[in-house]
Amino acid sequence: VESNPADRRMKAVAVLLALVASAAAFVPSSPAGHASRTLPTVKASVEDMLGADIETGGLWDPFNFAKDGEAALYRRRCVEIKHGRVAMIATIGYVMGDLITFPGYLSKTQDIKFSDVPAGMGALTAVPIAGWVQIFLFAGLMETKFYKQDPSKAPGDIATPSWWVRYDDPEVKNKKLTSEIKNGRLAMMAIMGMMVQEMVYHQTTISQIQAGNFNPFPVLV
Repeated sequence: VESNPADRRMKAVAVLLALVASAAAFVPSSPAGHASRTLPTVKASVEDMLGADIETGGLWDPFNFAKDGEAALYRRRCVEIKHGRVAMIATIGYVMGDLITFPGYLSKTQDIKFSDVPAGMGALTAVPIAGWVQIFLFAGLMETKFYKQDPSKAPGDIATPSWWVRYDDPEVKNKKLTSEIKNGRLAMMAIMGMMVQEMVYHQTTISQIQAGNFNPFPVLV
């Protein structure tokens, strides 16, 4: 049964609020006992950070995060890069779920094949609990053991030198790092947009395109 426009609007708002709330949980306050520097010094360091570019008109800090000190800014930049990387992978995975189906079983004990797992958000409930436990354990191990951020290194520099591309030219390096930050920001908006879109349309992005449904604002119709 198709829901009415009011219900669809409420669903979209609910998803947006949930996403904002979950993102806010990863924005920490200034660490206790941290000796804060003067605001001009901190603002100068913020203005020099990668990503403060033409899209934002330079320094864009409507919530005055710069007042929290350099330690908090370092932490937030680490979180931004990490979330951007996860979002880039998630965006590709979200789209590819409609295009590629792995052969074989996801769980032989529960007789679940990869072909039984729907694309998009439907996959969240199709994966067995044991599968989610494995995913979280693996992610936690990577986070705390193998790819732990070293405070003495630049934000996001978590891999060993042999695994990571290194650029000797500072200009090329800054361009690559800036591209990663911008692509990560775009991916974070993209994955959130596709999730909200699926909640509204009850279709994934690919299935919506295949159906010829290109109305960007269905809840307003």
